[in-house]
Amino acid sequence: MTATDETPDTSPWPTAVVQEISEIMGSTESPGLANREIEQLLAAAGIPDVLDAPNKRTRVATALLQQQQRDGTNTAISRFLIAAMTPARYLRARDRFEQLRKALAEPLSLVGLEITAQGRLGPATETATTLDDVARIAGRLRYELNHRGVHPEVIRYCDEELIRQSLFHAVFEATKGVAQRLRQMSGLNTDGNTLVEACLLPRNGTTLMHINGYQSVSDTSEQNGFANLIKGIFGTFRNPPAHTTRATGLWNLTEADALDLFSMLSFVHRRLDQTRVIPPA
Repeated sequence: MTATDETPDTSPWPTAVVQEISEIMGSTESPGLANREIEQLLAAAGIPDVLDAPNKRTRVATALLQQQQRDGTNTAISRFLIAAMTPARYLRARDRFEQLRKALAEPLSLVGLEITAQGRLGPATETATTLDDVARIAGRLRYELNHRGVHPEVIRYCDEELIRQSLFHAVFEATKGVAQRLRQMSGLNTDGNTLVEACLLPRNGTTLMHINGYQSVSDTSEQNGFANLIKGIFGTFRNPPAHTTRATGLWNLTEADALDLFSMLSFVHRRLDQTRVIPPA
């Protein structure tokens, strides 16, 4: 179902696609639309509102699907999306525009469409036919991370940056996430190498966290190496971007390097999953 500028395909969209669009637009969390916005946008698209719906997602889905059934075309849904994605609505919320645009890329790829940077509905480079196609078209970085089975904690700290396809900030936030997890596990408020040493290296003969049995020389060596690994990650991937900007070009990181880093961070989080926190005596 690929639309073109000359002959747009107005045939009805699959119910599942419309429902997924409604899940995004009616989400209770950002960047979802508020009830007042939904009311205004449905009116702008000439679609009767559904006031007795139990929630925003159902409200949007029911209104769009009922109108599509009446018309026998996707025209009204297209009008709704174009009205919702008008750039002028996001002059003070550019991040929200990009979040919505990237989120909508997945269901729209199944009908061969995408939201352009101008807020219009345009033909996608290809139509998705499988879930792998959807992920790949919507966002290469996210697709690659899912394909590699990266630990959820890595994604958790840089999800917004991945949606925006911002490699520089995704790497920075994902690396900071390791420090945040160490603080949550240990209850400490320090940062950087000081935090790593306080958590994983011995002080006064005791260690706060154990990544293994911590009984043998090999156990101790492994834990020391793990601490040095995290310190190396901080020194290589967190500290440089903290003291420069993406625009300066002083900190150049390829996509392949970033993906390898995410795999390394995934290893760190998996080891932390098995780590025991030893309460102080």
